[in-house]
Amino acid sequence: MKRYGILNDIASPADLRGLSYDTLNVLCASLREFIVDHVSRTGGHLASNLGVVELAVALEREFDTAHDRIIYDVGHQSYVHKILTGRRDRFDTLRQFGGLSGFMKPDESVTDPCVTGHASGSVSVALGMAHARTLKNQKYHVVAVIGDGALTGGMAYEALSNAGTSGEPLLVILNDNNMSIAQNVGGLSRHLSRLRVSPRYLHAKSRMKERLDRIPGGKAAAQLISRAKAHMKLLLLQTSLFEQMGFTYLGPVDGHDLKSVCELLAQAKKIKKPVLLHVMTQKGRGYLPSEREPELYHGVSQFDPVTGVSAAGGKESFSDCFGRELCALAERDARLCAITAAMPSGTGLTDFAAQFPGRFFDVGIAEEHAVAMAAGMAAQGIVPVVALYSTFLQRAYDQLVHDVAIAGLHVVLCVDRAGIVGADGATHNGVLDVAFLRSIPGIKILCPASFAELRSMMTRAIYHEQGPVAIRYPRGGEGTYRQDTSGEVLACVREAPGHQITLLTYGTLVDQAIEAAELLAQQQIVAQVYKINEISPALTQALFEQRAALSGCCVVIEEGVNSGGAGEQIAAHRTDPTLLCNTGDRFLPHGSVKDVYHHCGLDAQGIAAFVAARMNEKENELG
Repeated sequence: MKRYGILNDIASPADLRGLSYDTLNVLCASLREFIVDHVSRTGGHLASNLGVVELAVALEREFDTAHDRIIYDVGHQSYVHKILTGRRDRFDTLRQFGGLSGFMKPDESVTDPCVTGHASGSVSVALGMAHARTLKNQKYHVVAVIGDGALTGGMAYEALSNAGTSGEPLLVILNDNNMSIAQNVGGLSRHLSRLRVSPRYLHAKSRMKERLDRIPGGKAAAQLISRAKAHMKLLLLQTSLFEQMGFTYLGPVDGHDLKSVCELLAQAKKIKKPVLLHVMTQKGRGYLPSEREPELYHGVSQFDPVTGVSAAGGKESFSDCFGRELCALAERDARLCAITAAMPSGTGLTDFAAQFPGRFFDVGIAEEHAVAMAAGMAAQGIVPVVALYSTFLQRAYDQLVHDVAIAGLHVVLCVDRAGIVGADGATHNGVLDVAFLRSIPGIKILCPASFAELRSMMTRAIYHEQGPVAIRYPRGGEGTYRQDTSGEVLACVREAPGHQITLLTYGTLVDQAIEAAELLAQQQIVAQVYKINEISPALTQALFEQRAALSGCCVVIEEGVNSGGAGEQIAAHRTDPTLLCNTGDRFLPHGSVKDVYHHCGLDAQGIAAFVAARMNEKENELG
């Protein structure tokens, strides 16, 4: 087993407390080496974890994470926490099926207080835990570590506003790896921060207030001093936002100065009210490729740790195809605009942003705002195309209903990462969008399975539809299916004269359905395959029109939950037997797409086994 210096001698966070700061800095270097080495083999979130090494070590040293509640927002920056809390020996299973999650997960360790796969929620959860602590008369610290990216989400400000006035002792750490602060202001701020939280200062402040309260005019004098101090802080430190919310503001502090961070954490624990500690870090620190291009190394597949070059090929993805086609359409149509929520590269919009900067809007981690803003654009004759991951579109459900659908506005939703995405697990699998979109009157859902279909459906959604339209497509590239049947609501993609059963599916799962039909043929079970291109009221009409071709038993196969899926719609409008083969009403584990397909019985072998078992049951019933 490869040794990583002193890291191999750390069995628990308790081992950190007897180490000198020099030794802890050596440990931080070992942690970075460990993370780069392992993530290069498993894939994962690299740059964000390299940036918080010293901060995470300081938190494990100053807090008891088995008792105190520390919430990382987003949880993909919790690798050091996992390594130091008993999971180092399992780190080669990171994001693998049956292995460690890439996010905080209470099932793994008592030191993970909650699931944290989406951004901007940590302060809300932390405040809830702090309230629970007070109600139950318990004693433990509550800490929320929130990145400056997550702070672009409106929910974070709702929580900060409430937490600051709550009076609950809790610590919010702003991990700031983007903003720059002048050295002189930063140094002055650090000095005043330490002064404000020192016991001598706090005691003197209390005594002064008591004395002023006892003399005539003392209260007015105290208020005058307080206002003068606030104005001085506003001029020098520009910390009014957080302090006006009710927080004691500390910082900024160099997040890679381990000693300074530990000292401020120790002081912050003594303050019995809401505290915000502003920590400056460098994303990707300690690994030159990620320092140079932190966004590129935010989430990585396997790569060469020496060169930083990805082991994955340059295969085109649905996101790439979408971005390229949108650029081509926008070249000819000035009404087209693109909106995303902190995911320009992930959604394929990097080139669009470069070519049409005036028509590209990255709103930050604010999906609700993205959809409501799109509604405003659509109401004024613009054609907004909103590109969001399926699992993040969930956050904008109210805006889809209230701002878009009720008014019937023409907003085009491009739903990336639809279906099973694999390694990021339950918080990122896009298995709910069909169910929640189907529940909203007036929304059409288009389901391409090839790049050709995606291009055709984009043209249709933008130019030939009215009202809201969603186009859902998976992570990654197209499979062996390369047809374009987008002109049909329901298309036969594998004919089988004398069929005994019909397999109905949509999206790239059509590859698995066609292969399953081939496997069934080897068992003398004749199956035809139909592809669903549109999930909407038109599907019901198509089922009626093609009822003769679809006679007999149908199996509806989909990468989505059982409740509310297309299978329910189809079953409700057929008199012949309709069986549902889907992910079930559950949340799925992390792992490769192939492993999760197999786990759900949605690979070709699983589908064939499902069909064969049902056919055997039917024969036994008749026999």
